[in-house]
Amino acid sequence: MGVVTQILTFILIISILVILHELGHFIPAKYFKTKVEKFYLFFDVKFSLFKKKIGETEYGIGWLPLGGYVKIAGMIDESMDTEQMAQEPQPWEFRSKPAWQRLIIMLGGVTVNFFLAWIIYTSLLVVNGDTYIPADNLKYGIVVDSIGEKIGLKTGDKILSIDGEKSKKFSDATLDILLADQITVDRGGEKVSFSVPDEGIKDVLATQGKNFLGYRQKSLIATVLSNSVASKSGLQAGDQIVSVNNKSAVYWNEFVTAIKGAVNEPLNIIVNRGGTEKVINLVVPESGVIGVQLSTDDLVVTDEYSLLAAIPAGFSETIKVLTKQIKQFKIIFKPKTEAYKSVKGPIGIVSMMPESFDWMFFWNFMAMFSVWLAFVNLLPIPALDGGHVMFLLYEMITGRTPSEKVLERGQIIGFVIIMGLMAVIFGNDIWNIIKGFL
Repeated sequence: MGVVTQILTFILIISILVILHELGHFIPAKYFKTKVEKFYLFFDVKFSLFKKKIGETEYGIGWLPLGGYVKIAGMIDESMDTEQMAQEPQPWEFRSKPAWQRLIIMLGGVTVNFFLAWIIYTSLLVVNGDTYIPADNLKYGIVVDSIGEKIGLKTGDKILSIDGEKSKKFSDATLDILLADQITVDRGGEKVSFSVPDEGIKDVLATQGKNFLGYRQKSLIATVLSNSVASKSGLQAGDQIVSVNNKSAVYWNEFVTAIKGAVNEPLNIIVNRGGTEKVINLVVPESGVIGVQLSTDDLVVTDEYSLLAAIPAGFSETIKVLTKQIKQFKIIFKPKTEAYKSVKGPIGIVSMMPESFDWMFFWNFMAMFSVWLAFVNLLPIPALDGGHVMFLLYEMITGRTPSEKVLERGQIIGFVIIMGLMAVIFGNDIWNIIKGFL
């Protein structure tokens, strides 16, 4: 059921986003009395799964789940309907409308995507607040693995700034570091600044960023699971780990390392319990899990928002997500990072979905992906909304309408570019699946 849930979650998100995006074109087109011939969820190449004509518009669902479209009369689009364009323009056609009306129609989709993200982020802040770990609240600094060290970080560092700015949330620091030109940390009381090497970014992306950066905490046990090795050995909630086999394990990362490195071996653990040292002996099971948990409650904060406060905060979050998406191209276009190998298509995105339905993930992912669709569709590539906008702005600035031949050729070139990119992205998804079996 896990894979089914992942697929259905992705299809539901895409369906909602596509329908709303196309409504963004449909509504202004109808408002300006422009004929809309088709409104489709997914593409109906050769045939459709469902279709019904209501008034002048055919509504349907295609079989190819790669987006959707509205077919507006008198417009050169992916349908390449040149027969209609060869006839005399009609007052209800797209090409007969003033340039400013056509511009509003073409910008409708990305406008809806942007406002949808803004509404979702605003609603989440009102309902749930904003829960996070403040980046400046890490008393014992960060913890990194060998990949984090390649970037230039060291366990115990306290991140002071990234590109001269402080990160409010620790969760933001992970991506901010990869996008940064310079990081400044407090290392044992000394301020140290360094640039992030492309090779380090490459290694982080190769492991999908797992465990390269975390926050360091004292080894204070919050929970001991019943019937676990830890419970049977005498470990208790509130115990502060001091050492394991005569090696310091004051910090949680040291304690975890000691356990994982001693599978099926005995451990001599010294804990501080209410000011008194106790000795605990246990044998680490094959699973490498002894049954204790660490609490992060002392680090987590939640900012509450009223509706009036959430509206500008939701807007700021939308802009922040958009900015980071644009910045990621800086990494992709650096060959040494090999970031292009991490670009995910539909297959790869499905694997990111949770195996059991999660409403918080659903809304957060929908908002993020809505911003992404807005950005991608605004790229000045013919066949995308941004390509049509580019030609319309040319017309409005110069007073000259591009010839139908130019528009047709632009549409073909744009289509080839998009299909080429999709082939590369799908190929990358398939290759990553194959690598998983090798």
